[in-house]
Amino acid sequence: MIRLFANASYDFIKWRRWAYGLTAAIIIPGLALFLVHGLNYSIEFTGGTLIQVETTQPVGTGKIRSALDAAGIRDAVVRARVGRSAERAAEPTTEATAQAVDSALAAGLGAGQYKIVRTEAVGPKVGRELQGKAFLAIFFSFVVTLIYLAIRFEWRFGLAAVLATFHDILTTIAFIRYLNLEVSLVVVGAVLTMVGYSLNDTIIIFDRVRENLHKYRRQNLYEILNLSINETLPRSVLTHGTTMATTLALVLLAGEVLRPFALVMTFAIFTGTFSSIYIAAPILMYIEKRWPGEDARGARALKPAAEPQAAPAAPPRSKATV
Repeated sequence: MIRLFANASYDFIKWRRWAYGLTAAIIIPGLALFLVHGLNYSIEFTGGTLIQVETTQPVGTGKIRSALDAAGIRDAVVRARVGRSAERAAEPTTEATAQAVDSALAAGLGAGQYKIVRTEAVGPKVGRELQGKAFLAIFFSFVVTLIYLAIRFEWRFGLAAVLATFHDILTTIAFIRYLNLEVSLVVVGAVLTMVGYSLNDTIIIFDRVRENLHKYRRQNLYEILNLSINETLPRSVLTHGTTMATTLALVLLAGEVLRPFALVMTFAIFTGTFSSIYIAAPILMYIEKRWPGEDARGARALKPAAEPQAAPAAPPRSKATV
């Protein structure tokens, strides 16, 4: 069978500083926007009443907002979608308020010119609980991962993996802020999926690092990391390529509900792969240099800047695909 990148020997670690610059260019402006404007939370987190209206003719959001204002409903957020508009009240309302919105639209748009297709109500207490549970889910995933990797490998590997995943969360938040995506439970699910996806990719590389540390005892960590990344590159390209093809299909063909999930997942594949190579591996190298392991391999982690060495040639392989 054809095996992509069968004899890859790229010096990934050499480009780590360029990678730091790229990730900083994504994270810093995105976090600045996040601190100033926050995130665009859906009604599931903010609480309120969502009324989705389908109109017979295209109607601008200004006309709907004017109709609601005329009826005394002045705290509504109006968003246009393909062929319909959605009105969301900022405060939780009862069925009577939903009827008031119906009456306001009838007066502003005309009876028979629209149809209410969905009404949902979420209290602010429920919204706050959902936010808290979402953050707790991410936090506990970090704790469990750190414990698992500390047992399976050692604490240095676990810390590097968790820091790389934290980087992925920051870049994903910046991405959501740039596109001003509505943060719903579906998007939170995409973020949690991204956390697992990124950790899985990092663990695969670190597992190969552990094997090569025992196999090539004369090589320093710089060379071992490059070798391990190159050896797992075929698997990464095939896995990430097929997954991204699926998420891109969802971006193009899915409806309004699934499109934010697909966008976040598509970006997550990129940032998860990027961080496993350019964030997790260099962080592990720094940690091993700062706090060397049992064989003091970390003391020889970095090559002299003037003479970077490529990854060592691996011994001849069998035809079995890794």
